[in-house]
Amino acid sequence: MYLAGNQFMVMEELLQDFMKKNPDVKSVFCETIPPGQILKGQLLKQGDVEGQKINQKPDVYASVNLGHLKQLKGKGRMDQHMIYIHNKLELMVAKGNPKNIKGPEDLGRDDLVQSHPNPLTEGIFKFYGSEMLKDLGLHEKVTGGAQCKSCWAVPNKTWFTSRHHRETPDRIEKGEADVGIVWTTEVVEAKKHDRAIDGVAIPAPYNKAEKVGYAIGKLLDGKNQANADKFLAYLATEDAQNIYAKYGFVKASKDELALRAIPAP
Repeated sequence: MYLAGNQFMVMEELLQDFMKKNPDVKSVFCETIPPGQILKGQLLKQGDVEGQKINQKPDVYASVNLGHLKQLKGKGRMDQHMIYIHNKLELMVAKGNPKNIKGPEDLGRDDLVQSHPNPLTEGIFKFYGSEMLKDLGLHEKVTGGAQCKSCWAVPNKTWFTSRHHRETPDRIEKGEADVGIVWTTEVVEAKKHDRAIDGVAIPAPYNKAEKVGYAIGKLLDGKNQANADKFLAYLATEDAQNIYAKYGFVKASKDELALRAIPAP
């Protein structure tokens, strides 16, 4: 399975429960990195991601952007999907919020060093964080219009991460950043491990909660079609939804959890 990266904290418990309920499934390979990297580097090009030779043929693929699944539909590799969880944007800050950051409008302050997901390969920023900043009239000031990764988008003010926004808590703990756009689930996970961070809620509609739905489907050229069907059916169960909710995700509705055709690309 190739799944959106920020589910990494859920997968051990989720897969153990799935395999317990499906004892004929003996093992699961699960990769969790940004889905855009997976799509471009592994699914469409059948290559590697940033030098890592992980070239399995997956049975299941999930993304925070339905457009990625539409590309697979266009290639004849996927025809159905469902929305199985939701998430929302939040600001990650140092423990105790020493900079007194009150909300997303504060990203326009000149006294903050920021760490954000890069706009090239991280859907959280490419599709949602950048839109939030545009809604607030802050996109140009925060990003300088830069399209890069592992880089200072605005010198000494805004850093774009290399591969995944789970790098942001490290930068905050090291004093290299004051604030970063992350998923709410990243804050929940960091606090669970007593990391020196806190979260500042982003109000609707800026948190994009109404738009962030995780889409998943079965690859038609996967080798384990029956097991893929079992996993998709499992995601729609109350047990699976409760496990995701425990880690800060928002449950999908019964209607969303029903498989349906992927819209045309």
